[in-house]
Amino acid sequence: MLSTDAVLVLRCQKDDCKAFDEIVARYKDGIYNYICRMISNRDDAEDLAQEVFVRAYASMKSFRRDSNLRTWLFRIATNLCVDKYRKSGVEKQHVIPLEQDSGDGEGSVAMEIPDCDHDPLMICERTELQAKVQEALLKLPDKLRAPIALYDLEEMPYDEIAETLGCPIGTVKSRIFNARMQLRTLLKPYMEVSGAV
Repeated sequence: MLSTDAVLVLRCQKDDCKAFDEIVARYKDGIYNYICRMISNRDDAEDLAQEVFVRAYASMKSFRRDSNLRTWLFRIATNLCVDKYRKSGVEKQHVIPLEQDSGDGEGSVAMEIPDCDHDPLMICERTELQAKVQEALLKLPDKLRAPIALYDLEEMPYDEIAETLGCPIGTVKSRIFNARMQLRTLLKPYMEVSGAV
């Protein structure tokens, strides 16, 4: 029996546009989130996510139905991220200051932080930690960043990661281990300062 992805691919290959719309709806959030973790610019991530589906649509007729659709889409996303990273050199960090220029020549004005229903201190600490983890992820080489993002953040199994990245499962496991060790090293100063270690 064919999986729902395989049925959608078969329908796409018979020029059923609604089937492709279903594929996009099913995978767009995961692809976008993965790309956001691979590069730091959300506008670029949105463009690259769209490009993933443009390329997938253009190549759908040649897609082998025995392949895994999800893996294929993430492979396209990975390749686009690596290309983007190489073309732009070192990815520029986008920092949002806590103060803004008032625009009237009087200096800076503190930005308002919206009140949330939850403990603001907890939200602030969680947001700061997420930013530090993202910053550390961006410092990893592509060959380590991609597998850790796919495994820990996208919850993709080892075999799909291996297929996505075109390397053996043992290599995937090794790269995930090495990525975790590097992340631990990169985050250690922050964890010591915040008292988490």
